[in-house]
Amino acid sequence: MPTKKYKPTSPGKRWGSGYTFEEITKSTPEKKLTVALRRSGGRNVYGRITARHRGGGHKRKWRIIDFKRDKRDVAASVVAIEYDPNMTARIALLEYADKERRYIICPDGLKVGDRLMSGENAEIKVGNAMPLARIPLGIPICSIELSRGAGAKIARSAGNLAVLMAKEKGLAHVKMPSGEIRLIKEDCYATIGQIGNIEHDAVSIGKAGRSRYLGRRPYSRGVVKNPVDHPMGGGEGKSSGGRHPSSPWGKVSKGLKTRKTKKSDKYIVKRRK
Repeated sequence: MPTKKYKPTSPGKRWGSGYTFEEITKSTPEKKLTVALRRSGGRNVYGRITARHRGGGHKRKWRIIDFKRDKRDVAASVVAIEYDPNMTARIALLEYADKERRYIICPDGLKVGDRLMSGENAEIKVGNAMPLARIPLGIPICSIELSRGAGAKIARSAGNLAVLMAKEKGLAHVKMPSGEIRLIKEDCYATIGQIGNIEHDAVSIGKAGRSRYLGRRPYSRGVVKNPVDHPMGGGEGKSSGGRHPSSPWGKVSKGLKTRKTKKSDKYIVKRRK
């Protein structure tokens, strides 16, 4: 989706850019497919802040997305392409033959009026969902399940895609968006195509106010604080901290491996770079 640059009518507008929203065909969400979204402000069930710099932001409604695509072998038509404030990708509103409506993540190139289907007998076509066993090699895929029936977990954000590399012994070799090559069971479902809104990364926020709309509050860097407030604080003049980057509580924040040791490596063929 193309982006636009704003006229420099103010210092904030000078460097900002945004979407043209050319592909959006419906401005209000489907009422039956939305629920109220309660925000935590970064606080846990005890009221303590566990994720800093969160709060405020524009009011939103949560869209119920069909990640499972479990309405098998029933044709559906694309009724509308909509904006979803809760994710980077666009969403498509499908209407099935029995008049039921569902949201799915919109692949690139999907248009109003297109006919889609989910199931083993579905056609090889952008937006259709089928098992990995039925998908030809080398085709871009998205919204991939890691276990059958659990719903899409991989390649769901704007511009993401994975590639089916090979198949053997009931397992498919899938190249992830990160570059990792992973084994996934062939009976897991995936959607043909690449997630839309490809130019999402090209958008420049431009001013602090737009971050506030998104619920992101301002923060201070550790190196500009006093030693009593942060391990990297203090020093005469500008200082890089004099130690490895860390959190205010002294935990290393760059380069520390956080992957759980109990996690199985047997399904990873090649690590990401």
